[in-house]
Amino acid sequence: MRELAGEDGRSEGLVPAARSPGPVPEHGPVWSAGVSRRLLARYYLPQHHTTLQGNACRLLRDGVEAYPEMLEAIRRARRSIRLETYMFVTDAVGELFGQALAEAAERGVHVKVLYDAVGSWTSRRSFFEGLRARGVDVRAFKPFSLQRGLRHLLRRDHRKILVVDGTVAFTGGVNIAAHWAPEGQGVAWRDDVLRIEGPAVHELERRFLATWRMMFRDRLSRLRRRIRGGAQALEARPRKGDVGLAVLSSRRSIHRAYLHAIQRARASVLIAAGYFVPDRRMVAALKDAAKRGVEVSLLLNGGKSDHPFLEHATRAFYEPLMDAGIRIFEWRRGVLHAKTAVVDGVWGTIGSFNLERLSLAFNHEVNAVFADPRLGRDLEDSFRLDCGNCREVDLAAFRRRPLWQKAVERVLYFFRKVL
Repeated sequence: MRELAGEDGRSEGLVPAARSPGPVPEHGPVWSAGVSRRLLARYYLPQHHTTLQGNACRLLRDGVEAYPEMLEAIRRARRSIRLETYMFVTDAVGELFGQALAEAAERGVHVKVLYDAVGSWTSRRSFFEGLRARGVDVRAFKPFSLQRGLRHLLRRDHRKILVVDGTVAFTGGVNIAAHWAPEGQGVAWRDDVLRIEGPAVHELERRFLATWRMMFRDRLSRLRRRIRGGAQALEARPRKGDVGLAVLSSRRSIHRAYLHAIQRARASVLIAAGYFVPDRRMVAALKDAAKRGVEVSLLLNGGKSDHPFLEHATRAFYEPLMDAGIRIFEWRRGVLHAKTAVVDGVWGTIGSFNLERLSLAFNHEVNAVFADPRLGRDLEDSFRLDCGNCREVDLAAFRRRPLWQKAVERVLYFFRKVL
């Protein structure tokens, strides 16, 4: 461990020294909430967004860990459930969630479900009609409409939010589908979810309700919120822990948060990206960090992506990144769908935002940004565990790949903004 000095030379706290991806390191010391606040100020831009102290957060890996806790929260709900998801697939997992949501509505819980019409296009309409018949207010975000043009079709709701009773929330990359918790011997899609209790729960609920009102102009719901909103907000505000969080729902703000943290990094930048087609500023920030001695490692899809064209476009970035000293690990145990980053073991983000064109230009996204050494350590440990199960890309071997593959990569790189 080493001390991290601030811009004025004063100590800002402790940051783990850079470590090679591999075995999970031993846990370090206990950190104070005061250090967490200073770190959030260092790695993030608090003047642009509200940062909320006093949250209790826990990292959940894949649907295998996330789904049981989400379902338990739904089954314990007494007042309200807000679920927003890109994919709500009518498979075994979808049926399980549908049953839990319907049972909650039948016992008097106010249940709102918002799913994306494109992301859930394979789902049965009768499934959602059955939920409505049992009292669930379930609606599609921007159903297909040729009259509204291509831009209407491209702007999708890519968020993953579950808020129960205004007291507990879940956000990350996991949708409602069996891909994240397959039956039998299937390999689950690799993903992360953050379970949150504390003031940030209210912010996630506000993001959900803002999208709901924008789409459906639910004036009656708005009136009810004005009447009882003050009491609910107070109920959501008690401190539950010492994690400082910012909830970001602006695509540009999430992108700026990434850039700012990478530019301030002094030990390590570890990014897991299911879809990785970065813009020039992101590439420059990563290369600059590596050149000044920061450990920069990327965990990317390695042959089993659900978007193979995008994967080929991603490989067009490999040589310039590795030339700058950046290490690249390819995930080959199924599909990597995670969208997480951890910097210096203390700053991190978990959410729905992908480092590619659609997330930056069109999609509705949400990310939780934190600065907390204990949660950062958990996320870093998880990242390094995954890298231990990956193949690191060797630059010399990569340069010897077939000519046809290089040609495909260059063509798809040219069309990277529309993939």
